[in-house]
Amino acid sequence: MLVNSLSGRFLMLTIVFVMIAEVLIFVPSVARFREDYLLNRLEHAQIASFSVEAGGGMIEGELEDEILEDIGVFNVALLRDDVRELVLSRSVPEAVHATYDLREPGAFVLIRDAFATMLDPQNRVIRVIGDPGHRAGTQIEVTTESAPLRDAMIDYGLRILYLSGIIAAITALLLFLAVQRLLVAPIRRVVSHMTAYAEAPEDSTRIIKPTSRVPELREAEEALHTLQTQLSGALRQRQRLAQLGAAVARISHDLRNILATASLFADRMEQSEDPAVARAAPKLVASLSRAATLCESTLAFGKAEEPPPRLTRLALAPLIADVVENEQLAAGDDAIRIEVDIPPTLTLRADPEQLYRVVANLVRNARQALEAVAEDGRISIEAGESDDAWWLRVCDTGPGLPEKARAHLFTPFQGNVRKGGVGLGLPIAAELVRGHGGQLDLERTGPEGTSFLITLPKTTTGADIEGR
Repeated sequence: MLVNSLSGRFLMLTIVFVMIAEVLIFVPSVARFREDYLLNRLEHAQIASFSVEAGGGMIEGELEDEILEDIGVFNVALLRDDVRELVLSRSVPEAVHATYDLREPGAFVLIRDAFATMLDPQNRVIRVIGDPGHRAGTQIEVTTESAPLRDAMIDYGLRILYLSGIIAAITALLLFLAVQRLLVAPIRRVVSHMTAYAEAPEDSTRIIKPTSRVPELREAEEALHTLQTQLSGALRQRQRLAQLGAAVARISHDLRNILATASLFADRMEQSEDPAVARAAPKLVASLSRAATLCESTLAFGKAEEPPPRLTRLALAPLIADVVENEQLAAGDDAIRIEVDIPPTLTLRADPEQLYRVVANLVRNARQALEAVAEDGRISIEAGESDDAWWLRVCDTGPGLPEKARAHLFTPFQGNVRKGGVGLGLPIAAELVRGHGGQLDLERTGPEGTSFLITLPKTTTGADIEGR
């Protein structure tokens, strides 16, 4: 579990990266150790050569062998005035295997020679050349064995690796504790707040309060605080709307009965011989009709969702003719013309009831806009199809929509433009069109009139399609 956690992965990565850094340090360190080891042999060899010269060059036999064995070389040679002089010497067990010049070594050469020495298990005789000190000549040269050098390098490398491991472990532990304190603990706090809030989102006391001093975590906490605050507000509003909808549903039945009774009395009043009563009756009927429409629209929008459309092939012209007939009856003697330009053979795939509601709503809005300005007007309905969609356009020659209505056209209760309207017609129509996978758009509006466009795709997914 620790390896799969954020802090555990950070711990492992820290150890790996520290070890990589130590390896990068180890390589030049071993090369430098080898160079120092060989330079130390040259220095001891030069000191021995001084001793020989101080004794008049008379050291021979066992004493010479003892001196060379103590400094770990087989012979010592100095180059002076272009003359090579063998100062000390003893028998060499085998031929010289390699020669290493330490006078001007490059970094790559030192690293290469160091690893060549470590990887060679054989004890070789090697020659080492360097610069003598104290003006003892122009060059000093010794021959020695590679095995002691290799053993010393391996011992040094193991000590470096052991120390590197300790440093990596301590560094990783400190970083692990720091990450736990500064990063993991605040993240767990945010997660615990999210879990507690999810259990009771309506409880505002469970909303997180930003306290982190880390800027990134502080931003995350503030964003979560804003989200939870907005969600809690939306849930409270939804609960209130649900309660309101339940209350309206309870009084809906009685209200409709009252309106039905009032409509019956209004119908009888229209038959009255009293001119005043006869004139007032149509206004009373219109008022009752508006009240019934308001109640039905509010109830319809208050449902959780519209039922999914039952898509079927239908001829569009008869459906539009039914809408036009009803609206012309509602217009009465008003000089409003409704023109239809729909191919009689055009068929599309839609829910007949829902499409009727959408088109009727658009035509009704256009008729009411023309009636509001009390002037002659025209409503045109046209339809067609492209390769991938069917389209239906409803236009009028009315005064156009005001700026406020355009800004909230498809927002419930805010896009009404007619006095007494509730602003639900277009939002419901747009929702029904979206249920078909299509789109309802305002094409244009202005003094020359208003145009709405319905687009229904020919390809559908996930819908209940009948009569293909």
